[in-house]
Amino acid sequence: MMESLEARSRGVQERTFCRWLNTKLESNGHPPMTSLVKDLSDGVRLIQLMEIMGDTSLGRYNKAPRMRVQKAENVNKALEFITSRGVKLTNIGPEDIIDGNLKLILGMIWTLILRFTIAEISEEGLSAKEGLLLWCQRKTAPYKEVNVQDFSLSWSDGLALCALIHCHRPDLIDYDKLDKNDRHGNTRLAFQVATDHLGIPQLLEVADLCDTNHPDERSVMTYIASFFHAFSSMDQAVNESRRVEKFAELMQSVWVSKNDYERRVRALLAAMSNIQIQWSVIQFIGTYADAKEHSMNFSTYKQRTKRAWVTEKQDVATLFGNVQTKLRTYRLREYVPPPGLAIADLDTEWNMLLASEAKRSRAINAQIRQIKESLRVKYADLANNFERRLHAFSSELTSVEAPLEAQQELVHELNTRMPALSVALAEVAAAEDECRAANVDENDYTVFTCQDLQFELELLAQSVSKKIAFIDNQIVSRNMTNLTPAQLEQFESTFRYFARDESNTLNQTEIVSALASLGIVYSDEDMDIIYDHLMQDYGAVTFEAFINLLVDITEDQTSPEQLRDAFRGIAAEKPFVTELDLRIAQLPTSAIEYLREVMPSVSAQNGAGQPEYDYEAWLDHVFE
Repeated sequence: MMESLEARSRGVQERTFCRWLNTKLESNGHPPMTSLVKDLSDGVRLIQLMEIMGDTSLGRYNKAPRMRVQKAENVNKALEFITSRGVKLTNIGPEDIIDGNLKLILGMIWTLILRFTIAEISEEGLSAKEGLLLWCQRKTAPYKEVNVQDFSLSWSDGLALCALIHCHRPDLIDYDKLDKNDRHGNTRLAFQVATDHLGIPQLLEVADLCDTNHPDERSVMTYIASFFHAFSSMDQAVNESRRVEKFAELMQSVWVSKNDYERRVRALLAAMSNIQIQWSVIQFIGTYADAKEHSMNFSTYKQRTKRAWVTEKQDVATLFGNVQTKLRTYRLREYVPPPGLAIADLDTEWNMLLASEAKRSRAINAQIRQIKESLRVKYADLANNFERRLHAFSSELTSVEAPLEAQQELVHELNTRMPALSVALAEVAAAEDECRAANVDENDYTVFTCQDLQFELELLAQSVSKKIAFIDNQIVSRNMTNLTPAQLEQFESTFRYFARDESNTLNQTEIVSALASLGIVYSDEDMDIIYDHLMQDYGAVTFEAFINLLVDITEDQTSPEQLRDAFRGIAAEKPFVTELDLRIAQLPTSAIEYLREVMPSVSAQNGAGQPEYDYEAWLDHVFE
């Protein structure tokens, strides 16, 4: 019974491994093999395979060996190359391959599969196996009928394979409608979908999984590794979609802010123009009651309408500064308002309003009593100077332009100067008390009451606080754009899974396996560099070092090159993108609608009846 089971397993392995090797040969223009024993015996195919897997030439060899010594030279060249790549081969020599020792040949090929299919593994393959198993368990965890515990019986009903496919491509398999008891049908469906839509060759037969109590572990692991590699590239496509989605959301928020700014500036300019027209046509009738009524109306304007305008002017200036800061943060083209709507235009109109107010105030004051000139001048000097200080202070605040950390330092420095303004305002209040005691209700030399200046000072203090909070949030948002609570929980569980000894740290092999379980694969050279940097920075790969490494890996900065690559990935390398491409990439409806509005159309219809959008031209427009 044991011999029969071993023979069956060996037969499955021979067929599976042969198909796996053929995928390498056929993709490089070589004819496929039909027998491991026969086709590897002269060493020619083995050298071809090593050149393909190692992406290098092994030099000259005998391509048509006839004598045993020639075959032995070929086989020995291939085995030496395998050993040079750090792969340990035990108990196998050239004579074993020439003489067709199937058991040893299968063991050698299994070692090659571990080395060249599941990247970054230990020599024994244990870490690779555990990492791949953990990846399968996480991907299939939401499916209650699936319980992946091994690479044997866990796959015998086809549901785990269907779940892996549905997890990444729900459009290919309707998992809920599967007959959960149809083992053969589910397995056959998974094989067919993987071959037709995912480019995963069928290394196994349905019977290899469904018609045995002991599916061959090595054969199943070889096949499942193909899913890991296929879906790792798909995860990259998901990242591209997320990057485009994030960029679309950013651009949409900027677009909304710019529209809001322009609308509010137009409304404020119109209101200021209307009030000045009203003042220009008003006539006095020459009585004190009439002049007093005009004075009261003017005071009401300043206390209500004017203050609302002061607030609005400060708010739109802050909004404009925030838009520019956000654009600079993401290195996007600076926003230039339409003609007549710039901050400088608003300031010009505001100064004209102030001049009109002064003119109106003088006209009213001329109709009322004369007041003591000295008190009027004293108060006006203090108030006007204070307003100029406020305006200069506000201009400094709204014109802050520098990297975020430099802006943060500048705004904090401005905040330290606020107490001095309060002291100066107290002097203005004292002068106002003197005017009030002398029954001086109006002042030709200023339009600012102490209450006005108090209000503007409070508003300025709020603006400083808001600016500090905004810059702080921008720094946090920039530094931690890609790490969610769910990711942190996943990264912590991964660390705890592989850090099993008392040191609570990871060695290089454990890091490789942990990253592989998260779908992150590096070359040997890159992994050596990463590990050396971690050891230099932290002395040991602790949990903190591991999380910081993952933050660096998953950080999703939105650069022009990344966005172009993301759009090309979604468009399948086409020079245009369609609405169907965006929907297949699973972008939100709002992001798709926004992109359709802003991206130029390159043709009316394509063959599928869908508009084509020139994403390259759009990106050229929005980036500096």
